[in-house]
Amino acid sequence: MANHKSAEKRARQTKVKTERNRFYKTRIKNVTKDVLAAIEAADKTKAAEAMKAANKYIHHCVSKGILKKGNAARKVSRLQTKVNAI
Repeated sequence: MANHKSAEKRARQTKVKTERNRFYKTRIKNVTKDVLAAIEAADKTKAAEAMKAANKYIHHCVSKGILKKGNAARKVSRLQTKVNAI
């Protein structure tokens, strides 16, 4: 448990940031699953639309500091390769 005022504040801030990051990370997983589901269904138009949304959201998370630039690029690249293979 925090004993100093500044440590108590850091504990509060960490709690808020952890909740926020959990929201973004879960959303990233969900948009990725949407793309993979469209790929499994072999629906090229739906996969392309889902990929567009996933690409936008993943790069949005980079601007928020949730993901690093290279991590986001790798995720998008791997998804796009699968979409192109349909």
